[in-house]
Amino acid sequence: MARRLSQSPSEWSAKAIVLERAGLPKIDPVMGGRYWPAVDAFWRRRYGLSAVEASAIDGVENLNAL
Repeated sequence: MARRLSQSPSEWSAKAIVLERAGLPKIDPVMGGRYWPAVDAFWRRRYGLSAVEASAIDGVENLNAL
């Protein structure tokens, strides 16, 4: 995890404690690591990249078309 986030292991262990308080997923006791998709979602939320935008309205639906 540290290498993927451009951190040394010693830097990351100290920062991870602080980031866990902000919502970083904790280490799973069974697997011994953090679930990467949840970590990615944490970073996306932290930097405002997780918002889902609605698509533009493309017209009135014709329910009788089927």
